[in-house]
Amino acid sequence: MKTVYEFSVKDRKGGMVSLKEYSNEVLLIVNTATQCGFTPQYEELEKLYEKYHGQGFEILDFPCNQFGQQAPGTDESIHSFCKLTYGTEFPRFKKLKVNGEDAAPLYKFLKEQKGFAGWDMSHPIAPVLDKMLGDADPDYKEKSDIKWNFTKFLVNKKGRVVARFEPTEKIENIEKQIVELL
Repeated sequence: MKTVYEFSVKDRKGGMVSLKEYSNEVLLIVNTATQCGFTPQYEELEKLYEKYHGQGFEILDFPCNQFGQQAPGTDESIHSFCKLTYGTEFPRFKKLKVNGEDAAPLYKFLKEQKGFAGWDMSHPIAPVLDKMLGDADPDYKEKSDIKWNFTKFLVNKKGRVVARFEPTEKIENIEKQIVELL
């Protein structure tokens, strides 16, 4: 069975990084944006990172401009924004595409492993996204494509994708599953 360790990605300066570097760590892989209603999740993510990084937990941040053009700017300007605004310390990689023909191979794999997890409809943005995406494609829930920024994939220490969290998922629920894997 394939694992995330079989993939390499570009760091924000364009150098190749093998995900084998993260062997035996619990990973949270996130597609992000700097001008999104979910951007404040960077603060929650950084708290998780600070709390569990020393126990074998890593967050891999992949900026993506595919949803409402909400990640404009260069890789360096995105990095600076995240460091200055949210104090993020976790690794940030080169901006990429998560959907379509040009989707990064890693993201094609992640979506094959875990399809759309459904919205937490108690989140105030969930009904808006559900209507917008449903109007554009009535069958959107059946497709594994990433629906929006801050979709998260949880990967165990063996490199297997064990969960997918949509951006409306409560951070407490994600944290519980991280702790179980550490």
